[in-house]
Amino acid sequence: MTGFHAGGRKTMPCTLSDCVDVILLSCEIIVVNQGFSMISSKVAATVANCFKGERLPGTFSFRRFPTIIWLAAAGVLVQASQAPTHAADRVKVGLGIPPTVTEGSVQSIADELGLFRDENLDVEYVVLAGAGALLPQLLQKNITIALPLPETLLSAHKPGSEPLPVSYFYNAGPRNTLELAVKADSDIRTIADLRGKSIGVGALTWGTIPQTRALLRAAGLTPGRDVQIVAVGVLGAGFHALREDRVQALNFNSTWIDLLEQEGVAARRLAYPPAFRQTVVNGYIAHRSTLDDNPGLLERFGRAWTKALVVCDTNPRACVEAFWRKNPSARPQGDAAAALAANVRLLQRWIEPLLREPDGKARVPGAYDLSIIRTYVGEMHRYGEFASEDIPLDAYFSNKLVPGFAKFDRDALVARARALP
Repeated sequence: MTGFHAGGRKTMPCTLSDCVDVILLSCEIIVVNQGFSMISSKVAATVANCFKGERLPGTFSFRRFPTIIWLAAAGVLVQASQAPTHAADRVKVGLGIPPTVTEGSVQSIADELGLFRDENLDVEYVVLAGAGALLPQLLQKNITIALPLPETLLSAHKPGSEPLPVSYFYNAGPRNTLELAVKADSDIRTIADLRGKSIGVGALTWGTIPQTRALLRAAGLTPGRDVQIVAVGVLGAGFHALREDRVQALNFNSTWIDLLEQEGVAARRLAYPPAFRQTVVNGYIAHRSTLDDNPGLLERFGRAWTKALVVCDTNPRACVEAFWRKNPSARPQGDAAAALAANVRLLQRWIEPLLREPDGKARVPGAYDLSIIRTYVGEMHRYGEFASEDIPLDAYFSNKLVPGFAKFDRDALVARARALP
């Protein structure tokens, strides 16, 4: 077997010692230029090339043996350190409505920055038809976490029976963002003015409906007789139904009503009684067996979500852009700068109550105030939606994981967020 230098000059045949020398020199070059992780694959190629008759210049010396051993060991150690030590935990999150630029921006930036990956989580989102569809899937453990309104769960509780085996662990909606909205040029100015009208909802499985019925009763109206609640579909389908006067009001969240106005339809929001306006809305809920047996999984999820909220609070523009990259069809057409500014305002409005109290003080992310929920439960019982006001709220709402949601370097995360384009 004949060897060649790089310039093509003929040399003496390769020997085993020559190949060992070549391996050493190759390793030394690789370490300098590419790092230890490339050693094993490059060494294999070098040996093959050597025995084909190709070699690097250099001479073998027994003095190199300690270096050879050290490099080989280092390569093994680096490969071991790079091997995954534990597969990421799979988490399937059920959503009752498709994400828009608000919660969708938080999801998107969490994906782009690897915030869930940093917590060793592999998160998948699935959209089902409202809270009425989410709870059965959670009870059957087909999903790990759900994000429903609480009314469906609380109305299902039977007085005197054991609580259903699910519990909210993260308050993702500390203030009610649901709205009854009509066209601004309508003669409807209060909920009582809805007599003889129709209210559009996304689907009849939505968890908003018990609250809507209670609001109507509180205004002296009887649902189904004085006012109809009809399914019109989500977002654009509902907007179209309002434009065509197939319904005279929409029972959507505040972000969706903002999007309606962005499409050129001026809206009037009808006032809610205080107990209804102040109550919680969506929250992350899990099967109680998960909360009891694997609380760390839920704590890591809540911490990653809190990190994403902080990033979007610091740099909402980056989060909106992340959402549009993930959902190109959601990017508005026309004036790009105006669209970006409008969507940044939507995200800021949505995120404000999640991180700050009404007086502007920082709130504890994910925490529940059971006194507010208890007042709301009393009103829902009063207006016929809950069979009892004696609902074990301590079983259905848990704050035990809340301290762990904030266990991260907030200053470092804020600096990282500010550096995003």
